[in-house]
Amino acid sequence: MAPSPGTSVQDDPVALAEIDLCGELMIAASAADEDRLSFARIDEVLEVARSRAAS
Repeated sequence: MAPSPGTSVQDDPVALAEIDLCGELMIAASAADEDRLSFARIDEVLEVARSRAAS
């Protein structure tokens, strides 16, 4: 999704969070021994359990 005209990514905290999460996944994938990250490892990288516990 592109930012609205007149705004930048720096003005969009959701976009910045998505970029950060994608970066974390790329780092985890590049460090992994296997060809693909498991769903459990993806959840761990994205801190899904912590997010669900806070809800």
